[in-house]
Amino acid sequence: MNLVTASAKPSTLSELRETGWKSKTVKQEMRDNFVRMLGSGEELFPGIVGYDDTVIPEINLAILAGHDMLFLGEKGQAKSRMMRMLTRFLDEWIPYIDHPDLPVHEDPERPITSIGKQIVEKYSADEIKLGWWHREDRYAERLSPGTKFADIIGEIDPAKLTGGVSMSSEEALSFGLIPRMHRGIFAMNELPELDDLVQVGLFNILEERDVQIRGYPIQFDIDIAILFSANPATYNRSGKVIPQLKDRIGTIVQTHYPSERDQGIEILQQEVGGDLDGAYPVQVPYFMYQIVEEITNQARHSKYIDQASGVSARFSMANFRTIVAAARQRGVIHNERPAVPRISDLGHLYASSLGKLELDMMGTHQMSERQVLDATIAQAIEVVFKEYVEEHGLAEIAEIFRSGVRVEVGDMLPSRQYADRLQSVPPAWDKAFELNASESEAVRASCVEFVLAGLYSLDRISRSQRHGKIQYEF
Repeated sequence: MNLVTASAKPSTLSELRETGWKSKTVKQEMRDNFVRMLGSGEELFPGIVGYDDTVIPEINLAILAGHDMLFLGEKGQAKSRMMRMLTRFLDEWIPYIDHPDLPVHEDPERPITSIGKQIVEKYSADEIKLGWWHREDRYAERLSPGTKFADIIGEIDPAKLTGGVSMSSEEALSFGLIPRMHRGIFAMNELPELDDLVQVGLFNILEERDVQIRGYPIQFDIDIAILFSANPATYNRSGKVIPQLKDRIGTIVQTHYPSERDQGIEILQQEVGGDLDGAYPVQVPYFMYQIVEEITNQARHSKYIDQASGVSARFSMANFRTIVAAARQRGVIHNERPAVPRISDLGHLYASSLGKLELDMMGTHQMSERQVLDATIAQAIEVVFKEYVEEHGLAEIAEIFRSGVRVEVGDMLPSRQYADRLQSVPPAWDKAFELNASESEAVRASCVEFVLAGLYSLDRISRSQRHGKIQYEF
């Protein structure tokens, strides 16, 4: 294990050798650090939810096996995040030969370029100066569409040819991103969208770890861990990825959406929980978390939505931020602290949802995206409300409305207007919703809207809408 602190980094090759530092390949480095962290019980992928028994074990084995990896899954399944987290298994700092003519971060003990080898041969260990490369800088990624061969592999530099350099020599090459990431990690997103010529160049790097530019072999031993991401719908389509490249990818890591709604809620709370604080804080009832995540869950199973495209976790996050923003706006206008999201705030989800759902044109039967979203929201409310009814009983939840009151709701109505109409709520509400509905006007307003929308979903009451306000009648 190579441990070098920021305050004790040798500045010359001779000083480095005195520390006992050993040269390693990227994959050896990742494996050694992984084994150390695994053995000490350290959390390997902090912040990753729902992958403990599926995705993470496959990544672990791939690291131990020294494989290049393909992360295969639909959008919003944390593929890019997982790839970026692999830098945590690199040494915090590694040394490189500090020389202005070097195009890569050369290993002081194993230079791969002709210039690097000449420096080691020409100068003594005391004369070879070192720089230090941090692990966060040893990761680079590229999105496939529009990527050219020269971008990631390299190109012959005309200026160098006019200076007398032979086209078949290494010095004629202008390095692309992969050679420049020598001793690091390179990730290519959306692999199937990559041009065939570039795919051929990648397969040659995976197989031989060398580079060929315009038919001229430029050979040096590139040390790099290569990662890919792809959507199954395109990766498995014939002709999108050349078979030789598929054959040389060591491990395919299959990602997935959260298997349980609570996992999706945990991701929501982790990613956007910080949005709730501030001068006008927002308190979110758990049933609103459930509804937002259930909307996403319903979309992922809807016959009207193209499931091959997927429904990203970003769909939930965008919708959650929208209802929080709607509640905060109401809080500012009516001076409500904390503000509490309501069912009527879901009316603003068109702004954060439309465009994120790709309709299945064979299954929509001419339904618009708005109609599909309305049906999805309605179904989510019904599913969540039935769970509360099943646990606490419909009579207890709906008790306050037995007298046949008429209630008007709206996202801009002040919470006290609900409190004026409903002077008290059953004690069961505090238990059912785990909130102080009997004490907080804003919480009570949110609970009232949830019960009304739920009763409407069960055909227990009628509803009419006018001028942006909704009226429920018993």
